[in-house]
Amino acid sequence: MTWRMSDELLSQVKAAAADSDRSLNEFVTLVLSAATDPSTAGSEVDMVRERLRRAGVTVVDYEPSHPVGTRAEVAAAGERLASGASVADLVSEGR
Repeated sequence: MTWRMSDELLSQVKAAAADSDRSLNEFVTLVLSAATDPSTAGSEVDMVRERLRRAGVTVVDYEPSHPVGTRAEVAAAGERLASGASVADLVSEGR
């Protein structure tokens, strides 16, 4: 699997993994597993939080450090990110 993310998000995920005494791979696997395990709760946010809680991941409220863009701005940013070279291509080219 190849996944693109901002350096800021990567730093936050690494810090969260370290805070929970898990490797980055173990933490991401745990979060993704928790996010796909059905549970019963009120809203979608509550369901995800409950899944993460059951997996032993502490969830805290997140306040963005900058204004969040509109749907159109986010979509445009996603398109710009998706148009770059993938990590798999870079590895294959030996860069």
